[in-house]
Amino acid sequence: MEISAAGRLEVRITAADVGKRVSVRRLNDGGADDAKFTDTVGVLTSWDDGVLVITRRDGEGVRVPERSLVAGKVVPAAPARRRGPAASYEELARVSARAWPPVERERLGEWELRAAVQQVPREARPWGAVAGRRAGFTRRANSVLPLGDPGVPLDEALDAVRRWYGARGLPAYVQTATGAEGTQELLCAELERRGWVREVTAELWTGALAPVADGGEAGGVVLSRTADEAWLSRYGRKGVSEVALRVLGGGPSVWFASVPDARGAAPAAIGRCVVDGRWAGFAAVEVDPAQRRRGLATAVMAALAGRALQEGASAAWLQVETDNAGARALYARAGFAAHHAYHHYREPGHALP
Repeated sequence: MEISAAGRLEVRITAADVGKRVSVRRLNDGGADDAKFTDTVGVLTSWDDGVLVITRRDGEGVRVPERSLVAGKVVPAAPARRRGPAASYEELARVSARAWPPVERERLGEWELRAAVQQVPREARPWGAVAGRRAGFTRRANSVLPLGDPGVPLDEALDAVRRWYGARGLPAYVQTATGAEGTQELLCAELERRGWVREVTAELWTGALAPVADGGEAGGVVLSRTADEAWLSRYGRKGVSEVALRVLGGGPSVWFASVPDARGAAPAAIGRCVVDGRWAGFAAVEVDPAQRRRGLATAVMAALAGRALQEGASAAWLQVETDNAGARALYARAGFAAHHAYHHYREPGHALP
C-alpha cells in the first residue's frame, strides 16, 4: 500500500487511472470475517457514482465503494513472471488462434470474426446449436478474436458481430483475456455492462519444451499427421464432423499421438500438438479413465514434445480449465505455469438449446 512520509496510508488513484493496474485496500463492512481490511489487485475498469470496479487476474470484477478506500496506488502493468518463456499476450493469442483455425473468417478492423459451422442432427444439440440444426466446433474457432481497434464504435462493432454470427446460425461470442500485460480487462467490463454473459473461463499456461520431452518414457506412442478413427474414438467430443476434422487438422504443423490399447479398443491415451515456429501447443490429452495414473498422459506429451523439438520449437503452451485439478497438477509437474486467463462472452438474449 502507499504510505506517506508521515506513515499514513494514502489513496493515490483517481478516476483518471481507469485502465491502469492498481492495488487498493478497503475497510470491510463487518460480518463474519474478522479481518478489518481487504486488499484487491487488478485493472481499474470503471469509477462511476462513487463505486470502483477492479477486474482481477481471473476476470472477476470487484466492486469497491469509494468511501471504503483506505489506500490505493498504481502498480506495474503485469507482475514479473518467475518461470517459463517470455511471451506477450498478443503473441500467444495469435499462436493459439492458429492452432484452432476457423473454416471462414472476416476482418472488422483489428478484430477477427471466426467460424467453423457444422451440421448436426436435430436430436443432438451441443452448445451453439440453433433449433438442433447447426453448431460451431469449439468456441475457439467460433468466436471473435479482438486484438485491437475494430475501427468503429464498440456498440456498432458488436452489432456487426451479432449479424455475422446470426447469419451462420450461431450465437455471437467474443474471446477476451485478463491477467497479463496487454490483456482486455476494459473490454470485459464493457461487455458485461452491455449484458454479455461470460460462459467460460480457462487459463493459458506456458513452459519450456525440453523438460516436457524429458519428462516421461515415450515408447509405445504412435505419432500421425491425421486423426484416424481410433484416435477419434478416444476424443471427448462425439459426432466429429468433416468441419471438426478440418479444425483439428488445421494449423502450421499438426501431430496426433495415441497409445494403442492391447485389448484392441479405443487407444489408451491420445494427444494433439501444433508446432508453430518456436511454439508447440498441446491439446486433447485424454486417457482412458480405467488406465489413469500410469504415466500415459506424460508419455503422450513427451513423444509430441520430442517431435516438436525436431521441428525447431523450444517453448510450449496449453489451455486448461480452472476446475481441472488433475490436469493442472500434471502440467505444473511438467514445468508449466499460468500466463493469463481467457474468457468467452456470449451475446445477451441468445438462449441456447
